[in-house]
Amino acid sequence: MSNSSSITEFLLLAFADTRQLQLLHFWLFLGIYLAALLGNGLIITTVACDHRLHTPMYFFLLNFSLLDLGSISTTVPQSMANSLWDSRAISYWGCAAQVFFFTFLFVAEYCVLTIMVYDRYVAICQPLHYGTLLGSRACVHMAAAAWGSGFLYAVMHTANTFSLPLCQGNAVDQFFCEIPQILKLSCSRSYLREVGLLVLSACLAFGCFVFILFSYVQIFRAVLRIPSDQVCHRAFSTCLPHLAVVSLFISTAAFAYLKPPSISSPVLDLVVAVLYSVVPPAVNPLLYSMRNQELKDALSKMMNGCFSERIFPVFFCRAFIM
Repeated sequence: MSNSSSITEFLLLAFADTRQLQLLHFWLFLGIYLAALLGNGLIITTVACDHRLHTPMYFFLLNFSLLDLGSISTTVPQSMANSLWDSRAISYWGCAAQVFFFTFLFVAEYCVLTIMVYDRYVAICQPLHYGTLLGSRACVHMAAAAWGSGFLYAVMHTANTFSLPLCQGNAVDQFFCEIPQILKLSCSRSYLREVGLLVLSACLAFGCFVFILFSYVQIFRAVLRIPSDQVCHRAFSTCLPHLAVVSLFISTAAFAYLKPPSISSPVLDLVVAVLYSVVPPAVNPLLYSMRNQELKDALSKMMNGCFSERIFPVFFCRAFIM
């Protein structure tokens, strides 16, 4: 029997028991992490440096890439270090910081994705009002609201979660600290307060999901009425990558938190957690660059310039501009 006042560290779920598999996990996560850093870093640099991409759509994409970088940097380095040093430990305050930053960035990502849908909706369904509804000031305010919402949400849930008395040990059944796993260690019925907040949050998230769904229905109806094949293709090329990212984000997160307890197991929880917290930040840059000719052209131009000046090896980016 433990108490939260006596807990100085938590024990995270290990990916493997043998040294060979631990090293395999380290190198696999290192590859994924470097891919995420490279892909999102390229998008951030390209959008920031190319004046042709200084539009609302790419401004929100830049914010999304920043959040992706922060999200994967919150969970993966700690897991890599634990596998490399054959450890499971994370300090109490390190766990609290991980919960805070992961929650903050995860919620802010969802808000930015919702705003990006609104951007595409206005651009395609109300193009005459695009400059008015999505001016530079409005974009900054919406991005600030997304980051601010994530911050307030994270402060509220982190403070509430770590104020609960913990008496079920200090072993977390996940490779990083997250709220549902910490709640399992609580010995007080006051955890129901946090569950109530999570239910309220789920309702708000569902409202955003309905908005996303409704917006895409309207977008596809408008696109299919466009007589020009070229314009129609351009509209699809900007919407389909975002739709793929939204689908990956929502489907993996929904399955992780809404799957029936009867099919839950430590191994399944671990795999699902990797799918929604580690894979998307590495895959999202590819999804956004595959069908977006404008972004590929800007990446190609930037890489050609860097290559001619011998600043950056161009072969690192061929996967994003092919």
